[in-house]
Amino acid sequence: MTKHRRWFILGIALALVGVLVAGAAAVYGNFSARGYVADKFQRSTGDDIGDEAMAYTSNRVPTEVASQITGAWEPADQVVDASGVYLRYADDAIVILPAAVGSLILVEKVDSAYRRHHSHVGNYWGWGRGTSLRGGGPGSGK
Repeated sequence: MTKHRRWFILGIALALVGVLVAGAAAVYGNFSARGYVADKFQRSTGDDIGDEAMAYTSNRVPTEVASQITGAWEPADQVVDASGVYLRYADDAIVILPAAVGSLILVEKVDSAYRRHHSHVGNYWGWGRGTSLRGGGPGSGK
């Protein structure tokens, strides 16, 4: 076997391993806070808000649920008040509200969450992607 042929076969083998690893990660992994919630909490389709917000439930209080989610996926912004916990990510928002037993978890796009929960997050969440960071201090351009 020539030297070039060995390298070619080795390259093909490594590519196949890469495809298998990526496939397993896609099937079993969580690549977003949205995916994490879908994987870790009980789906509650009866509590969905139209096509905008997918609902999940937990028997834990909102602050405990938020701690679990933020431990796995750090939000760009977080608001906690008496009504619940509001987590903002790059594209999604996770709203955790108290329920009769535990919590109702709503996962939706940031813009619909902002409109729906403006009275709670309006003074805290800015517009734009949740991953953008702006410097502090005085000056223009913020």
